[in-house]
Order: sequence, then C-alpha cells, then structure tokens
Amino acid sequence: MTTIVLADDEVLLRTALAALLPIEGDITVLAEASDGRSAVAATLQHRPDVLVIDLEMPGVDGLGAVAEIRQTLPEQVILMLTRHARPGVLRKALKLGVQGFVSKSAEPAHITSVIAALHTGRRWIDPDVSARAVTEDNPLTDREADVLRVTGEGYSVTDIAARLHLAPGTVRNYLSNAMRKTQTRTRHEAARYAREHDWL
Repeated sequence: MTTIVLADDEVLLRTALAALLPIEGDITVLAEASDGRSAVAATLQHRPDVLVIDLEMPGVDGLGAVAEIRQTLPEQVILMLTRHARPGVLRKALKLGVQGFVSKSAEPAHITSVIAALHTGRRWIDPDVSARAVTEDNPLTDREADVLRVTGEGYSVTDIAARLHLAPGTVRNYLSNAMRKTQTRTRHEAARYAREHDWL
C-alpha cells in the first residue's frame, strides 16, 4: 500500500482524484490540501510515501511548498501535477528533487501507476510535459519570472524584494527587463502578458 497527501486548489479535481486513486491502485489518501501552506502542514504531519501536489496554487505555490518540505523531509517523494511545464519551472523542480511530473489531464489509472513507480524509487516525467517544456519559447529568465509571479499577486517592489530576498533595485531591474521583453508599459501588464503566454 502507498500512502499519499493530495494537494490541489481545484476542489473538483482534488476530490475526484481522492476518490478514484484508491480504486485504481493500492493507495490510501491520508489528507487533502487546498493550497501550498496546508500542503506543507499536512505533509509534515502525515509523512506520506508520496506527496501529490499541484504546481499552481494560491499563496505558496507547489515549488514553494516543496522547498519548505525539503528543509524538514529531504527524502520526501514528490509527484507534481501540472498543466504548463515551462523550462525554468521544470529545472527548478528537478533541482528541488521532485521525482515525477504528470499532466493534470492524465487518466487516474496513469497517475496511480506513476505514484507506484515513484514509491519504488523510480522517476517519471510525462512525455507531453517534457515536450512542452523543451519547445516553449520563453524569453524570461527564472528570476524575471519569479518577480513577475509575485507582482501578479499585487505586492509592491519593496514587498517583492523582501519575499524573494533581493534588493529593491535588483527587483526593479528584473521588472524593467521583463517589461522590455513583453513590450508592456507597467509591471502588472508584464505579469498579465507573461501569464497569458504560460511563461509563469
């Protein structure tokens, strides 16, 4: 039997997976989480065999949650669900030790088989996820994308600097570069443009 914590802010998808995965395979769902913060808390509390976590969530996103979990549970096995696998995100997740990537549109039976594979020490990246990551033409650097992501949450330059442990001047430089690359006039327009093009 494989135990999991399931973290996804889409209630319909999360509850469907929580119901279907145990039917498809020998899986027990120990807890569900609707955002990154509760995903961290549930994982640290329940210590599942595999954490199944969505990449895009409000507040602390999937990568932020994984980074926090790694500080306490460096060996935690993690499967990331994603709709958009951008090269920078894929690289960052692999650096954090994420063992698996599966498209959110995958069949529950496939997700179950990947969970089982990860539990035995294997790694898995869905071919369509890796193909999108490789072929996507994203001009933003990882740091520019980080800054735009936080900008999109409505934070000021000072707040962004504090959250990303950067100097305000450095944040302004990243924002300026991102605005030039997206050909927009404000940082909020740049963040919106980048999101619309699946660069964040």
